Amino acid sequence: MEYFLLQLFIFLAASAIAVPIAKRLGLGSVLGYLIAGMIIGPFGISLIGDVEVVMHLTEFGVVMMLFLVGLELRPSMLWQMRTPILGMGGMQVVLSSIVMAAIALWALPWQQALAIGLILSLSSTAIVLQTLKEKALMNTAPGRSVFSVLLFQDLAVIPMLAFMPLLATLTLGDDGHHGSVLFDINTLPAYLQVIATLLAVVGILVLGRYASRPIFRAIAATGVREIFVAAALALVVGISLLMTVVGLSPALGTFLAGVVLADSEYRHELESDIEPFKGLLLGVFFISIGASLNFSLIGDNVALIAGLTAGLIVIKWLILIITGKAFKVAKKDRALFAVALAQGGEFAFVLFQFAKVNGVLGAETVEPLISAVAISMFLTPLMFMAYEKLAISKDDTQLNAREDDTINHSGHEVILAGFGRLGTDLGRFLISAGVKPVIIDHDSTNVDVLRKLGYEVYYGDITRLDLLEAAGAKEAKLLVITIGDIEKSTTLIELVRKHYPHLKIVVNADDRQASFKLMELNIDHIRRETFGSALALGQDALQQLGVDPYEAYRLARIFRKKDEEMMPELYKWHCEEEHYISHYQQKHAELEALMTRDLHADNDELDKAWTAKNPSL
Repeated sequence: MEYFLLQLFIFLAASAIAVPIAKRLGLGSVLGYLIAGMIIGPFGISLIGDVEVVMHLTEFGVVMMLFLVGLELRPSMLWQMRTPILGMGGMQVVLSSIVMAAIALWALPWQQALAIGLILSLSSTAIVLQTLKEKALMNTAPGRSVFSVLLFQDLAVIPMLAFMPLLATLTLGDDGHHGSVLFDINTLPAYLQVIATLLAVVGILVLGRYASRPIFRAIAATGVREIFVAAALALVVGISLLMTVVGLSPALGTFLAGVVLADSEYRHELESDIEPFKGLLLGVFFISIGASLNFSLIGDNVALIAGLTAGLIVIKWLILIITGKAFKVAKKDRALFAVALAQGGEFAFVLFQFAKVNGVLGAETVEPLISAVAISMFLTPLMFMAYEKLAISKDDTQLNAREDDTINHSGHEVILAGFGRLGTDLGRFLISAGVKPVIIDHDSTNVDVLRKLGYEVYYGDITRLDLLEAAGAKEAKLLVITIGDIEKSTTLIELVRKHYPHLKIVVNADDRQASFKLMELNIDHIRRETFGSALALGQDALQQLGVDPYEAYRLARIFRKKDEEMMPELYKWHCEEEHYISHYQQKHAELEALMTRDLHADNDELDKAWTAKNPSL
């Protein structure tokens, strides 16, 4: 017991120390876990010993992750994604398996070469999904393509497990057979094994579709959160156990259960309950991968393992580029698509062990391949970082390469700087009101899209004096600034104040602090970007709660007026935190008291006449 607690303490302490440092250095949490594992592992300072035992436990983090992935996928969504899943995923796995098996044929029998090709075709679901989420890439086009391929790979593990024993060529000793603790399905006739497997899968589908709702409803009725957490964990553990007994992947079973439960009203509750356990176990799983790197083996076979790692990454990268091109992945997204999947996967550890146990591959073949897979997984976060730097550099080069549009305008009263989410609505409003501004934006992609929609938008950097001149700043009366970057806004204001002091300025600010920066420049007309929307939503909320529409309107007007009056007073203290907080709290309390009195006052019914329904209508 003491040994277990000590090992647990070491893992948790390593996570708590390594991950914040890695995040601070911009390396990401996954790389932090891997480095921590390398340091505390048996080939580092040897704080942990038997890594394989730990990995068997922490692989459950991958199982939980796939359950949560399944919860995000409704069956209808899976059907809509069938082309990228079967198409891209199938093409990647088949091509990777064939190419790597063909290379392995130079040194190994075809059965062993095929097994290696199949195993190395898989990528790391855990590392890739975690990295995509951290970098907010999951909902992008390349992110969805990556997810489709990973989904197919995870599903492909099951037929691989079934097919692998057929490739056996080696003679096993007495320790080669490992039966299930509960029940060894291999003792049954082949037809009964198939029936048992099908019954297990059907049982999961029936449980998720019909039995789970009344069970979770009864548990939720108790109002005891801990029981719901226990039930959620029991569901995942039970399905994993059932899949293990019938010889299938626990990850597949929990994924199917997640998909079936995706339409359940308890989906969000299940996600929130399991997420912390998943994150913790995944973290320890990554640590165990780092710890599993056998530096003695790598040192003795450095050229071989380096070649295997480089070959694995390069071959998969090329195949992924071809796959992306075949399925019309945008050219600018193919590099990310390839970088994300050009590594070995965590299921390789399971499959290599399975192949060794079943006499498909020998230990002398498996060990260097496992090291190559682990190193490729370790390199994945670094490849993401390299891609990001190259992509940003390329974008900057493209931006710099595009010259500003030629603008030759005179007689226009308004210049609109920035035509993003706020500027677009503002521009539509002005144009609809008969005011046609000269519109300038520095996002080339946005400019091209808006031109297709029929807007006359010019590309350029509005902080350049020659561009301001070309936009007609001498004759214009008003400059409206909706640029999100406060530093760029202040630069533009200072430029206009110096060269075109006659121009009136109306400017957008992201938040209160940005407003204070603009107030330092003596700008009077400042609008906070979300303030108007917040008041409109608040007015709607009050009406939904039964407040008279006129009264809700009055309260919104009072709040706006008092907040605008409060801003100059808060500005005086915005550099002194203690005074600022005290003054803010005082003014907010006064505003709350004023609005409460107004809400309960007996206002004149004539003021509310505009809300009355006309009986003649």
